[in-house]
Amino acid sequence: MSSEAEPTSTKRGQYDNTSEGSRSPKRLKTQEEETPDVIMVDARDLEEEDDEPVSPGTNTPESLLPPSHALLDAPPPVYTEDGSMQKIMEADVGISEYVGHDVAMINGIIKQRFTDFLVFEVDLDGNVIHVKSLGKPESPRKKPTTEEAPIPTADTVPAQAAESAENGEELPTGNPSVAPEAAEKEKKQKETEPWPERFDSELKPFLSPEIISSVKQLFLEGPEPPFVSDSGWGGRQPKQTQDVENGAGSSTVTESGPSEPQTEGKGKRGRDRGGRGGRGGRGGRGGGRGGRPGREDNRKVVSDPISSKGTRTGLHQVIRTLFGGKLESETDTTTPVDDEGSRIVIKWAKRGGRGGRGGRDRANGDRSERSSYPPYIHFTLQKTNRDTQDALAHLSRSLRVSVKELSVAGTKDKRGVTVQRVSLKRGNKTAEDVWRLANGLNNKRTEKDAITRRGERGVRVADLNYRKASLELGMLKGNAFVITLRNVQVDSPDTIDRAMNIVKTKGFINYYGMQRFGTAAIPTHTIGLAFLKSDWHQAISLILRPRPGEHPEVVAARKAWLDEGDLDKALELMPRRVVAERCILESYKKQGGDTRNAMGALSTIPRNLRLMYIHAYQSYVWNAIVSERIRMHGVDKPAIGDLVFDDGTEEKAEVGGNDEVEEPLDKDAISQDNEGVDDTEEVEGTNNKRSRKPWQPAKVKTLTESDLDKYTIFDVIMPLPGRDVALPGGKLGERYREFLVADGLDPDNFERKQKDYSLGGSYRKIMHLPKELSWSVLKYTDPDVALAQADEDKLLGFDPPVVNEDGKFTALQIRLTLGTAAYATMALREVTKTETSSHFQTGLTQASEDQKYKAQVATEDNAAQVESTD
Repeated sequence: MSSEAEPTSTKRGQYDNTSEGSRSPKRLKTQEEETPDVIMVDARDLEEEDDEPVSPGTNTPESLLPPSHALLDAPPPVYTEDGSMQKIMEADVGISEYVGHDVAMINGIIKQRFTDFLVFEVDLDGNVIHVKSLGKPESPRKKPTTEEAPIPTADTVPAQAAESAENGEELPTGNPSVAPEAAEKEKKQKETEPWPERFDSELKPFLSPEIISSVKQLFLEGPEPPFVSDSGWGGRQPKQTQDVENGAGSSTVTESGPSEPQTEGKGKRGRDRGGRGGRGGRGGRGGGRGGRPGREDNRKVVSDPISSKGTRTGLHQVIRTLFGGKLESETDTTTPVDDEGSRIVIKWAKRGGRGGRGGRDRANGDRSERSSYPPYIHFTLQKTNRDTQDALAHLSRSLRVSVKELSVAGTKDKRGVTVQRVSLKRGNKTAEDVWRLANGLNNKRTEKDAITRRGERGVRVADLNYRKASLELGMLKGNAFVITLRNVQVDSPDTIDRAMNIVKTKGFINYYGMQRFGTAAIPTHTIGLAFLKSDWHQAISLILRPRPGEHPEVVAARKAWLDEGDLDKALELMPRRVVAERCILESYKKQGGDTRNAMGALSTIPRNLRLMYIHAYQSYVWNAIVSERIRMHGVDKPAIGDLVFDDGTEEKAEVGGNDEVEEPLDKDAISQDNEGVDDTEEVEGTNNKRSRKPWQPAKVKTLTESDLDKYTIFDVIMPLPGRDVALPGGKLGERYREFLVADGLDPDNFERKQKDYSLGGSYRKIMHLPKELSWSVLKYTDPDVALAQADEDKLLGFDPPVVNEDGKFTALQIRLTLGTAAYATMALREVTKTETSSHFQTGLTQASEDQKYKAQVATEDNAAQVESTD
């Protein structure tokens, strides 16, 4: 838009000139993927007005969109005979305006192949995350003492070492923080002094002198409790050992009764130290030395009460570091916690871990070494056509850990190839263990397979490092994208440059993308509105309602419940991946088939899934009001009544305040694609426990005429509905209220009896300017030939992308970097001026002329993998 032009807008309908071929319902298969979307006739483009579909049993179609949809100036939705919406369009969720409204449309296909959409996380240091090595890691031989202890890979080369140094990752070469002379002196001291003086100084900040003395006594006694002769009383039942008070707030417990062979059922310590059923092996072979029955060790030292959680954590770390895993610490659960704080118990670590045979003492071997490593392992995850939560669930099964032990900085797209860092609370696993398990090494898959073949099920784990802390949502600066648009058709090459330069210099409207609202025929934001209105039965009705194009098992399960009323059959048929529906049906099952407690049934749905329905409604309102604002004032500069952040609270724009959460839902309720959206709120099911200050509403100001020269359009923000936000001034604020009132909500009251549904609200900038943006025009003929390459394929030595200068078709390859909470598809929408909904893009793919040339010019290696779409 030029500065002289009047603020105008371009509606979706003006560019909606889809070819007839895009309306075909046939599914399209490509070389390495099968498009999951169902192609349906675009009924909005048809003009058969005599056969209006209606809901079953009614004379008029039941609206599946919020009442405020009538205020959007969007085409009316079209329903099928069973009362379902045929499709959800951009206009239905408030997406209607463009920055470069006067630039001609550029036809192009988004995400035709997975490698057409590459996403790379940008960490807090500004580094773009790539897969660097596929080789097996090697843990450091000495315990790391620095903040980070990266692991050199088996195929480490000088170039990789330089790259690691550039990214702030230091390859371990012993202990770099200790001079060689000091390290040698310390080593000798350890050999001659079992309790060096530094032990006292390290423990002094956490324990009193009396308790340190008790710990010293415990340590010097050794891992075996002192032997006391039984004087022939070995066959009698021993007396219960009691704690003996030993100083202020501490007690050292020693074994005072006769020793006794431990048998199954004697207690956890006895089971672990020998006897049948012990963790070390069968028949008492894993416990005491040489298979000798062990003696129960009740020795322990209990600290004074410690009120500070940070101090308790520091003590745990010191115990682990000083004693190399020989002594362990845990919170005392035998005494009540008083106002002074919790107590910490220090005792000898268990011995004879799983798999130990012949009395091997692992406490002084591998297990001790493992325990000295930092508590987390970070690794790079590349996933192909899998949403983040699905990939983490797959990894949790492979690694044999709870999915809660895995955490990420942000969710990533499903349809594409994405790279990001993941953290694992490792327990007793080493980096080698994680690499081996993640790569599925077994009798059928070898280490050679792991470094010469693609990762199993589209998941690749690489570049493992030990770290002291886990990742949390929001710990990133954004995402870098390599996006390839296929079969580009444009009136002139200048149009491409004009469109790209507008995005580069003026940015794009920061809409919430279509992924936010789902691909199913039941609009997700409508379900969210039902939650906000406490219309529990309506919410359940929408969630359980049939929707076209679902998997036959899901269709049969819905029919079993809705038509036949057979709850057991419905549960048996309903796949576990359909989370919300199963939760509701299982709740009904527990209630003996009673369906009256609708709110209780909904509460069994995971919290993050319930919140996503509500956030979808917030996003819908935000999109709609931003479109109104663009129509009123344009996109060039701020206007009177706009909101901006005040007093340095700008950062709240992108992190989503206290409500914004972007996590994937069940596959049949909403799309898993998140387009690089990364928010910081804690999500149920993730290991996100960042300590943060109490949340406070951001300070904002409403612009007056005197403020306009002080701000740019990139400072303007728009609130998401909630109690802690201010609305824009003037007519726009009135329009905002009108939308909420139309949907039956009170703009001045977002408090709910159910705390989860009480919206605080947040702010989001209305425009986004890419941090980096470049583009190139490529030529190709075969649509199955990759035009971009994933990191894994590069390291495996697969053929690089082939560009045919004499190709029949044109591709536009875009490289851009966006900040957090921005949708790449909304940037592409600004470039192409075409609908970004998945069903529309799938239709374009099927109708594309380049599909006629599939596999005709494929290479010999490619030809064996290409699937025909006949």
